Amino acid sequence: MSDWPLDVHKTLRAAGVSVAGYVPDAGHKRLIELCQRDRAMRAVVLSTEEEGIGLAAGAWLGGARSALLMQSSGVGNCINALGMVRECRFPLLLLVTMRGEFGEFNPWQVPMGQATAATLSAMGVVVQAAARAEEVAPAVDAAARLAFGSYAAVAVLISQRVIGIKSFQEQAAR
Repeated sequence: MSDWPLDVHKTLRAAGVSVAGYVPDAGHKRLIELCQRDRAMRAVVLSTEEEGIGLAAGAWLGGARSALLMQSSGVGNCINALGMVRECRFPLLLLVTMRGEFGEFNPWQVPMGQATAATLSAMGVVVQAAARAEEVAPAVDAAARLAFGSYAAVAVLISQRVIGIKSFQEQAAR
């Protein structure tokens, strides 16, 4: 079985990413921990996903490459800020764990999960999907090449099949 968080971390390092912005998310938990432990990478906790757009712009202006880790529900928080990316044309690499898909237990996650790809596309973001664990790192590699090579905004949507189905019972047991 693929260790996709480790593979993605290695891919981010190889792409020269030195700043990883994130809103705490169970789907990205292991990748966040790998970024936090990496002395060559600065992991920045965000209070809202739209702050990550400013972080990415500042990192790029300062000569650094960044990636933003978020859940699909956070995409809605970024809509206005994505307009800045489109107008200013700086690279933006988004890694989005999907909710509201395969076996979702929380009805509040469904609307934005279903609208994520179309919403990002409407704001000029190139959307790539990874439906299986072994597809995630290659998709991130391709997205990083496109984002940093052409000053594009690119999102990799990591399927709920990859991060696993959650339940209220599992959440209560934690």
